[in-house]
Amino acid sequence: MNGAGGAVPPRANIQQPEAPAPAPAQSAPSAQPQAQRVCLLVDDSRMIRKVARRIVESVGYAVVEAENGEEGLARCRAAMPDLVITDWNMPVMSGIEFVTALRAIPAVNPPKVVFCTTNSGAKDIHKGITAGADEYVIKPFDEAALLSRLQSVGAA
Repeated sequence: MNGAGGAVPPRANIQQPEAPAPAPAQSAPSAQPQAQRVCLLVDDSRMIRKVARRIVESVGYAVVEAENGEEGLARCRAAMPDLVITDWNMPVMSGIEFVTALRAIPAVNPPKVVFCTTNSGAKDIHKGITAGADEYVIKPFDEAALLSRLQSVGAA
């Protein structure tokens, strides 16, 4: 009997291809829509984060917040978001330093980055885009302005 029992494991190996039967449950369409896009809001102003949160949640993003670039960078290293909206002028680490460091992180799907700042000069906009931002919106902004910028980079 033990000899026959020894023959069972090879047959079990032959039967292993039957194990993929649960795979269709894993690839069920209902599992994919639950994967929500994530937006990281990096701004030292709680009010700006609150307003931006409302806007990006309205287009289906889950929102994570950071009060400065250093905190934002730590959040990106932990889990890369799909979209980043960042201020320029912040304590600890500026938006320019944050975006430059963010773009240095290897990522299969790098996030879209939108600067949201009062720095409105052409040189500032050029500097922000050069650092790695995809788009730029000037504060104060309204829902239409932010959504327009998100749409222009395919993030809305």
